[in-house]
Amino acid sequence: MTSSMRSPSLELLAYLRQNSLRESDIQRRLREETDTLDHAGWEVAPEQAQFLGLIVQLMGAKRILELGTFTGHSALAMAMALPDDGELVTCDMVEDYTDIAEHYWREAAVDHKITLRLGPAPETVKALLDEGKAEKFDLVFIDANKKDYDTYYEHALQLVRQGGLIAMDNMFWDGRVLDEDDTVKSTVALRALIKKLHTDERITLSILPLDDGLAMAVKN
Repeated sequence: MTSSMRSPSLELLAYLRQNSLRESDIQRRLREETDTLDHAGWEVAPEQAQFLGLIVQLMGAKRILELGTFTGHSALAMAMALPDDGELVTCDMVEDYTDIAEHYWREAAVDHKITLRLGPAPETVKALLDEGKAEKFDLVFIDANKKDYDTYYEHALQLVRQGGLIAMDNMFWDGRVLDEDDTVKSTVALRALIKKLHTDERITLSILPLDDGLAMAVKN
């Protein structure tokens, strides 16, 4: 067994995208517009968006919950993989970004599959539970405020069905989880959640070294 993990070079990343990435013109233009924004980098990498779409197709998912919309890059990839009668509920707070998302969803003709909820994510997940949506989702993708990840995770466990998937982005937090001297709330929260996930018998877990670390947790 190897004692190290190989990180792809920029040349290998370019090779991967050239030979694996299947990105529509609309997806590419959304990604390029997002890259011009002040908070460029909040969106998932294109190969990660493609992987999420693959997971949707592999699971035969029909109901998805996304916490953290930004400009809708990941939502677009997942909605494109949903069947025509599928539904993706996504939530965010910044209309300047979600306005961009809605424009591209309409252009891609997947807007009828997507329900956008504006407001704090903790309030959204509580509202979904109040609406009787417990165990109604096949997949929950979490990519919102890192300091609240544990709260999102606990609500996701209630909202996802047995055998459903909870995916969480940024588990490596650009390597900051390794720095015990980093006491920023987001870093501390992620570090604690990773330790919790490792021994949580409610799930089957794998954390993948995809982009900034992607946790995949199947509800047992």
